[in-house]
Amino acid sequence: MIELKINKTQRKNNIKRSIEKNIIYPTYEQMKDPSKIPIEIIDRLKNVGLWDINPLNLFRISWKNEPKEFGGGFCDINFIELPSELTGVKAKIVALTGKWFPTGAHKVGATYGCLAPSLVSGNFDSTTQKAVWPSTGNYCRGGAFNSALLGCESIAILPEEMSAERFEWLKNLAGEVIATPGCESNVKEIFDKCWELKAARSDIKIFNQFEEFGNYLWHYEVTGNAIEEVFTKNYKSKGNVVGYISATGSGGTIAAGDYLKLKFPQMKIAASEALQCPTLLLNGYGGHRIEGIGDKHVPWIHNVRNTDAVIAVDDNDCIELIRLFNENIGKEYLVKMGLNEKLTSKLNLIGISGAANILSAIKFAKYFELTENDFVFTILTDSMELYGSRLKELNEKNGKFTHDDAARVFNKNLMGTHTADMLELSFMDKKRIHNLKYFTWIEQQQKDLNELNAQWYDYPKYWEEIRSLTPKIDELIKEFNKEAGLL
Repeated sequence: MIELKINKTQRKNNIKRSIEKNIIYPTYEQMKDPSKIPIEIIDRLKNVGLWDINPLNLFRISWKNEPKEFGGGFCDINFIELPSELTGVKAKIVALTGKWFPTGAHKVGATYGCLAPSLVSGNFDSTTQKAVWPSTGNYCRGGAFNSALLGCESIAILPEEMSAERFEWLKNLAGEVIATPGCESNVKEIFDKCWELKAARSDIKIFNQFEEFGNYLWHYEVTGNAIEEVFTKNYKSKGNVVGYISATGSGGTIAAGDYLKLKFPQMKIAASEALQCPTLLLNGYGGHRIEGIGDKHVPWIHNVRNTDAVIAVDDNDCIELIRLFNENIGKEYLVKMGLNEKLTSKLNLIGISGAANILSAIKFAKYFELTENDFVFTILTDSMELYGSRLKELNEKNGKFTHDDAARVFNKNLMGTHTADMLELSFMDKKRIHNLKYFTWIEQQQKDLNELNAQWYDYPKYWEEIRSLTPKIDELIKEFNKEAGLL
């Protein structure tokens, strides 16, 4: 699970490094509620840019950052509501926006959830070891960023076909960037590289997002809490939470659904994936273009038994949507179709995986015949700021986006979204998906078969034990900060 046994020597080294670099660690309590951050830190953030390599930006690992590039404070949670004029369904689809995290993506939170407990417990030595971040994109960006803020060296691993923006940014931050063969769905090649590094080097610690429960716990606590707060503050008197939609990805973001289902027992959790690689839906395989969601396996940290539906979306529909949402002719068409200009100007908050989540939410609403009193939540993990090169590539390959293109995409991909390629999961469907973990995690990655069985047969106790670690982690962080003496 999450190793919190104290290594006194390495912990002492990490405290010394924190003193040298003026590093203060935020707690889960503060990430959920920035009003609990010391006022002197909030004041100092007024002179810090959102993407600056400054340890103070650890306190911006929150859904509540003021949407400013420089000097922002904290505000209500950033989200957008997608109206029926855009979705074609009566249900309200609400999406939290990840753009205003440092690095422009919420994965910076998941990586902190993995790295910080290892540092404050001494299970990772920032002075002698390098943090390895295997990923299909944003996770290794967040890992490299947090490593720099926390005084660690880092190695980023990601598929060679990821966007140019990812590689260019990483080259300036990570100590080493390794490109593995393939595209978004080539996860095994990333795992193979990790084994190769472990065999060759003794100075590394691998933080594999697909198996690190710090990833699960951060989203359960912080993302889940954020969605509950958005609903309670804005919509509680208007209806009910009936769905949470998330790409399976690493199994982290979807963990927020576990939190939400405890608060709203009537709701369903739906996992989204690419139709071109329908692993959960059909035990399928293949390559696709929805960057950041990973596949061809079931993540170790995915609580499959608590997932209620699987929804596959065509990657081409997602690619077409980002053109509709970002090309001027597309935005003009949306206004013509009744969308207000204020919302249209915010559609650049939707990255490619965000488009997939939105399409999945629309399919969910249609399948379950939701009404105007029903609320479906989803996540925009990043924004088009990270995919500008993709729009350029599409224009070069397909030609200029036209009015006819806009009309076709709007009517086919949004108004015409169908409910094919999705499955409401029975008990045995869930067990089938869970059993797929065996082939990746027991046969390939040498996990413990007893733990695999515990995930299913000791349900929900197994997962409750992970969630119970939050107070202990916060206490370790507070003790670490106190010994460093920087507050």
